[in-house]
Amino acid sequence: MLKNLKILCSYHELLANITLRDIKARYKQSLLGTAWAIIQPLSLMLIFTLVFSRFLRVPTSGLPYPLFAYCALLPWSFFANSLTFAIPSLINNGNLVTKIYFPREIFPLASVMSCFFDFLIAAILFVFMMFYYRVHLSYYVFFTPLIIFIQILFTLGISFFASAVIVFFRDVRYIVPLGLQLWMFATPVVYPTSLVPTRYLPMYMLNPMAGIMDSYRRVILFGEPPSALYLGMAFLISAITFSCAYGFFKKVEMKFADVI
Repeated sequence: MLKNLKILCSYHELLANITLRDIKARYKQSLLGTAWAIIQPLSLMLIFTLVFSRFLRVPTSGLPYPLFAYCALLPWSFFANSLTFAIPSLINNGNLVTKIYFPREIFPLASVMSCFFDFLIAAILFVFMMFYYRVHLSYYVFFTPLIIFIQILFTLGISFFASAVIVFFRDVRYIVPLGLQLWMFATPVVYPTSLVPTRYLPMYMLNPMAGIMDSYRRVILFGEPPSALYLGMAFLISAITFSCAYGFFKKVEMKFADVI
């Protein structure tokens, strides 16, 4: 794996160009442009605020629900969009895959990186919300880059595996949207982790996104350190997922051009 990663690094200019191409193509001839990166999590926040704050009264430990929800919807949108674009990236670029050789993982990786650009744009609104609601940051906020790294590691793992599988089984394109919808409600995005019964927590935290979402809220909103157990489990599962998925991707890589 280290050898393959070293080869991938030598194609960093190609990776940057494809990432830039994906960003430009996404907003080409768009009236609102990069504002769409903010509209998606913002619209979800408004809907969930109406449902979970007004009607279901989800506890937020005293925080305004819009801020509580957006803190998780922002990274969740990054995760969901990354998978949506990365998984079909190989078949969408079949003309390049069948003509010349370069590390094929560049396509799902570029898709994740372009979605990270959207994540940074949407984070600007979150900063304004923090000022508006007068939430003071603690030094635990410096754990945020680590949490983002773990999320990207897990996202790439899922992306590498599913983008390779979809080349052989196109049914995956129909499974992904449904899977993401169900996955979101199995993750503390619109509700706190405290609502999960204690006896189910060990099984619940096998979902790495649960530990990641919980950690975002702890370090940014509550001024607490992330749970070493939850974040540690998320990192371990993410690292295993990435290693196995990347190994599988490279194993079947040479078959892509024949199948696509």
